[in-house]
Amino acid sequence: MKSSFKLIVALFLFALSSQAQPANFSIAIEPYSIPGLGGLQAFAKAQSQGKWLIVGGRLDGLHRRQPWATFDVAGNNNQLLVVDPINQLEWSSPLTSLPVSIQEQLQSTNMEFYQEGDYLYLVGGYGFSATAGDHITYPNLTSIKVSDVILGIINNTSITPYFRQIVDQDLAITGGYMNKIYDDFYITGGQRFDGRYNPMNNPTFTQTYTNAIRRFQIIDNGINLSINTISVTIDSLELHRRDYNVVPQIMPNGEQGLTAFSGVFLPTVDLPYTNCVNIDSNGYSVNNNFTQLYNQYHCAHIPLYSLINNEMHTLFFGGIAQYYDSLGIMVQDNNVPFVKTIAMVTRDSNGLMVENKLPVELPDYFGASSEFFVNTIISTFSNEVIQLDSLNADTNLLGYIFGGIKSSAPNIFWINDGTQSIASETLFKVYLIKNTTSIALEPGTIQGLNLNIFPNPNNGTFQLSFDLKNASEVAISITDVLGRSVFEVPSKYFSAGKNKISGEIKNTNDNQLYIVTLKTKDSTTIRKFIVHQE
Repeated sequence: MKSSFKLIVALFLFALSSQAQPANFSIAIEPYSIPGLGGLQAFAKAQSQGKWLIVGGRLDGLHRRQPWATFDVAGNNNQLLVVDPINQLEWSSPLTSLPVSIQEQLQSTNMEFYQEGDYLYLVGGYGFSATAGDHITYPNLTSIKVSDVILGIINNTSITPYFRQIVDQDLAITGGYMNKIYDDFYITGGQRFDGRYNPMNNPTFTQTYTNAIRRFQIIDNGINLSINTISVTIDSLELHRRDYNVVPQIMPNGEQGLTAFSGVFLPTVDLPYTNCVNIDSNGYSVNNNFTQLYNQYHCAHIPLYSLINNEMHTLFFGGIAQYYDSLGIMVQDNNVPFVKTIAMVTRDSNGLMVENKLPVELPDYFGASSEFFVNTIISTFSNEVIQLDSLNADTNLLGYIFGGIKSSAPNIFWINDGTQSIASETLFKVYLIKNTTSIALEPGTIQGLNLNIFPNPNNGTFQLSFDLKNASEVAISITDVLGRSVFEVPSKYFSAGKNKISGEIKNTNDNQLYIVTLKTKDSTTIRKFIVHQE
C-alpha cells in the first residue's frame, strides 16, 4: 500500500489460466442480516450445535492514519458473541467476569485460533494491555470450552469455569495462522508487534516477523494445559508473511497438508507475495510455478476436495490485492487496494495450480479479515476440507461469511480517518451450484420481502417465494437480459406472511440468464437465476 504506481496490464480475465479445466460447479452469494448483530473484523471463531462463538476482533474498519487513534481501546470487541444463523438470533456477554489476563487477550485483534473438538484454542493477538501500559502482542495460549460457554451466554449463567490460560513467550504472535496436520498444530508466519502502531513509521513500536513454521502439540487433559514444541523452521525469505490465508488442503498424494497463499510483505518492498508455500508433515516446499494475483490478504476462504478427480479447489472472497479485473482487463495497482473479487485456485492430480477469477463478485469492497462458517450438515474431511463429491443437490448451502472490513473505495489507506471504512455487519450465504456458470444472487431481504427462486438454476420450471409483512398488491415480472418479458404476474393481492407461486419459461437456451422483479407499493426487489437444460 505504499506506491502510487498504477499499471493497466492488457491481460484478459482467464489468460493466465488457459491450461485450467473448468470446475463442474459455480458459486453464488446471497446477502442477509441478523437483527442486533453489529460489525466485526479480525476475530476468532468456533461452532457448536449450529451456533457460533465469536471472540475478539475490532469494531471499526481499517486502522486509522492518526497514531493516537489507531487500534484504540474504543474499537476493541469486549464482548463474547453467540450467533444462531438459522433462526437469526444473537446473544452477547461482557468479558468482565473473567480474569484480567484473559479479558485483555480476548479483546485483542488478529489472534491465531483453532477449534479442536469442543475446545477453541487462542494464541497471541495484538491490542492495548492496561497491565503492560502499552499495546502488546499477548504471550498467551487460552482454551475455551465452546459448548458450555455458548450455553452460559444464552442462559446468562457463569462462564468463568470454561476458560484456561498459560503464558508462553514463543506464542506472542499476531497475524499468523494456526492449523493442524493430523496430530500436530502449526503456526505459520505472523509477527510480534509491541507498542502503538504508527502509520508514519515513527519509532513507537517494535516489529519482528517470525519467519517461521512452528510445529507443536497442545497437551490438554481438560484441567492442565501445556505446549510441547516439536520443531521451529525458519525461512526469512519465503516465510516472511502475515495477514494472509493458510488453508487446509488434501495434497495430490492424498495426504493432509496446508498451503500458505500470498501474504504481506515481501522483505524488500511493501508488496504481497505471489507464490505459495505447501506444508505437510514432512516439511514445506515453495511453489514458484504458481502465481496468485487475487485475494492476497486475509479473507474468508473455502477449501473443497474431490476424491474422485483428485482435485483441490480453494475459494477466496474479496479482501485486498495487487490485481483486480476491470471490464475483462486485469489491472495492477501497487497501492494494493480493497477488491470485490471472488477467485478460485485449483490444484490438479499432478500438483499443477491455477487461479481463476469467478464471474460473480462481492457487491462492494468487502472481505478483508472476514471469516467463513461452514454449514455443519456439510460433510468434511478431518482437517475441515469440504468433501466436494458428497454435495449431491443442485444447490448446496456451503455456509456463511461474516464480518471483515467494508471499504468505501479501493484505496483509502493514505486518507483514512475512520470514516472511509467500517467493520461489516453483513452476512453472505454461500451456495455451490452444480453444472452451471457462476452467478451472483441479488439481495433478497429488502423491506423483508426475502424473494427466493427454487431451484436455481432450474430447467425452466420454478417456484418463487416471498414474504409480506402486511397484505399487499404485488406485481411480478421476469425478463431476459435484453429486457424481453418471458413471464408475468400482473398486480395481484397477496396475504401477509409467506407466499409462493409456480411458473414456467418455455423455449429457453442453455445457461440463459433471467431477471425477476417483484414490486409492491413500497419497494422493489430484484433477483437473478439461470435456466440450465439437462
